[in-house]
Amino acid sequence: MLFRRPSALSSARTKALIASTLLLGLSGCASLGYYWQSVHGHLNLMNAARPVDDWLQDAGTPEKLKARLALSQKIRRFAVSELKLPDNASYQRYADLQRKAVVWNVSAAPEFSLTLQTWCFPVTGCVGYKGYFDEAEARAEADKLSAQGLEVSVYGVPAYSTLGWMNWAGGDPLLNTFISYPEGELARLIFHELAHQVVYVADDMSFNESFATAVERLGGVRWLDSQGSPAARSEYATFRERRQQFRTLTLDLRRELNDIYKPNTASVPARLAQAAMKKIAIEDFHRRYVELKNGWGGYAGYDPWVARTNNASLAALAAYDDLVPGFEALFVREGSNWPRFYDAVRKLAALPKAQRHQMLIPHDNPKETPHG
Repeated sequence: MLFRRPSALSSARTKALIASTLLLGLSGCASLGYYWQSVHGHLNLMNAARPVDDWLQDAGTPEKLKARLALSQKIRRFAVSELKLPDNASYQRYADLQRKAVVWNVSAAPEFSLTLQTWCFPVTGCVGYKGYFDEAEARAEADKLSAQGLEVSVYGVPAYSTLGWMNWAGGDPLLNTFISYPEGELARLIFHELAHQVVYVADDMSFNESFATAVERLGGVRWLDSQGSPAARSEYATFRERRQQFRTLTLDLRRELNDIYKPNTASVPARLAQAAMKKIAIEDFHRRYVELKNGWGGYAGYDPWVARTNNASLAALAAYDDLVPGFEALFVREGSNWPRFYDAVRKLAALPKAQRHQMLIPHDNPKETPHG
């Protein structure tokens, strides 16, 4: 037992400790330090959360925050009534963590591959990242992976899902890391994280994230069309167009790099040639990004990501995109009916990984659909 005095913990906290251990990536080969930061970080998050009604009734809560919390509950009710997402305790509490991200993920990939290194954990299975509640610890892990010759990416995450396992203890809370997002993006994030509670397949990050991304895109459009203000719809339309353009640009780079990496050779001259072509491809990507950004009226939100472009960041991005068109097409085939769509996704989830992916990949491999 990790604690010297387990009797000091309440029964609920003991259960939370066990659940957190399973959900946050504690495998048999994980170090004690990683074990502790995962459990301790999640319990701190849970303890910081208070019911939204408490915040709304507190005279000390800023009016701007009250408005966002009230909006979040309207979005939450829409998720249940219109998108048929789970009606449970999640996103009915709020916590201010006093930091810009809830966790920092570390991803890694080889020098000549867009395949992520994976780490395997109970419940969640194998995923292409390790999460840390402390940014310094995440960067220390990244340094270790870099020393092994891997390309690494460290990125802050505004939210994560406990897959419904923690609903008995209050569920996943709203956080300061995303509560101020534009209306369309706030709705999308809530829909995305709730989707993970509908279907989740161990050892298939691309399937899980692409499914949740499809739900957020489809649901986000429905929210704005039926509930959003004209200002919110206009703001979202601009944001969506830029994101579609940027994703098209990154998809082009991924395709080019995959072609460069296809010859799997250990010869030094061949590797040097691959390195040179890779460098040219990334430089061209940077040039094309600058040209694209010139039409965005000064928006520079993707600058930090572009500055750190490497195999790890590109591969992590792919997990959220590659199967989305297939899920969106499935939604249409199921009559745009949410329960039927979820049932169809569950049937796919029961298939072997290669088969379920094959059924979701369109033959013409289209780029992102207009749902954005």
